[in-house]
Amino acid sequence: MITTTGLTKVYRSRGRETTALDGVDLHVRQGEVFGVIGQSGAGKSSLIRCVNLLERPTSGTVTVDGQELTALAGRGARAGKELRAARSRIGMVFQHFNLLSSRTVQDNVELPLEILGHSGADRSRRALELLDLVGLADKAKSYPGQLSGGQKQRVGIARALAGEPKVLLSDEATSALDPETTRSILQLLRDLNERLGLTVLLITHEMDVVKTVCDSAALMERGRIVESGTVSELLATPGSELAAALFPVSGDASASDRTVVDVTFHGDAATQPVISQLSRTYNIDISILGAAMDTVGGKQVGRMRIELPGRFEENVVPIGFLRERGLQVEVAATTAEEGAK
Repeated sequence: MITTTGLTKVYRSRGRETTALDGVDLHVRQGEVFGVIGQSGAGKSSLIRCVNLLERPTSGTVTVDGQELTALAGRGARAGKELRAARSRIGMVFQHFNLLSSRTVQDNVELPLEILGHSGADRSRRALELLDLVGLADKAKSYPGQLSGGQKQRVGIARALAGEPKVLLSDEATSALDPETTRSILQLLRDLNERLGLTVLLITHEMDVVKTVCDSAALMERGRIVESGTVSELLATPGSELAAALFPVSGDASASDRTVVDVTFHGDAATQPVISQLSRTYNIDISILGAAMDTVGGKQVGRMRIELPGRFEENVVPIGFLRERGLQVEVAATTAEEGAK
């Protein structure tokens, strides 16, 4: 649904160049919620603005729903007719809502339809339908100043859906909200994704957002995507930075003759008492140094750091026992690190 190939964006100011995007290849499948995560300055916002050509890339291509947007003429307010039509099928939700304070909630939702030339009756009908969809049917005649932050963002989402887009872009849509409101907005985005078949690309710096709502994710650093895949694939990838950040665990070996391993649970294995089975089967004492469990996509997922007695070579069979039961096992610390590799 969304594909970028070799995407670069270089900003030039006062004779200096700053590379915000450096050859970004991204593929978002139809109907999924895809999260792009990274620290401030990683290039996330430049990426999402290039996807709908609010920023024209320096080089590379952007294709949305089979149409190469970078081949269309114009930019910004001077965008050509074809580009404007393509943009109308891409909704965007902003961090700070961007609502017009002088217009009612209903009028704010109607604004994109007004720009597209829809009749007053059609605009009113569509706006009221969308406000009901986002749970604000009773706020149609209110003004933005009378709403909470979460309600304002719901209005922003309704407005983004006015043109019946196939793609919804979310640029840090929850970063200005409290945790409880964030959860409700994320649940709304997931519900819209499922009910309307929307493809959602969201930008965030919060790991909990990825954990709560995303099917797939990519990690950006210094304008590049360094890791990408479905959340389940990433959790099963040895050395995954995203998996470690989503489910951080820590803890050091208590003695020099101990082996510390990180165990990732997902799928059916997450509900099985595998660690207690391992202890009973091999009659060994296992110390749990740290654990992080949560629900991702409706399934229990997590990581655990455990300490096994003995050096790595003495634990080949117990580690194999864990892997045979569908667990991802990485040796985190051992006195025989060369054996772990």
